[in-house]
Amino acid sequence: QVQLVESGGGLVRTGGSLRLSCVGSGFPFRQYAMSWYRQAPGKERDAVAHIFYGGDTNYADSVKGRFTISRDNDKNTVYLQMNDLKPEDTAVYYCNVDYSARRYWGQGTQVTVSS
Repeated sequence: QVQLVESGGGLVRTGGSLRLSCVGSGFPFRQYAMSWYRQAPGKERDAVAHIFYGGDTNYADSVKGRFTISRDNDKNTVYLQMNDLKPEDTAVYYCNVDYSARRYWGQGTQVTVSS
């Protein structure tokens, strides 16, 4: 079965950095686009960044220039490098893959940015 396991969240001060990781299994990882989403308390889950199987990327306007998504297909892992973090980046971050007509999510990892 498809599994996505995130790690790397934590508490950081404004201007700090974190790197999130997501290991995927149960599907042909290298053939699928991978995404990061985030959900702040009381808000909807929003897309943060996408990386396609060929390596092309796109980002939400709010994180452009600060966040970088990358993937290591040999390790079945997608990363989100987050720099210059701001309090408004505080959220639970989720890894996502759309596979076989279903949307799969990891369990989420909490990122908290203190001012």
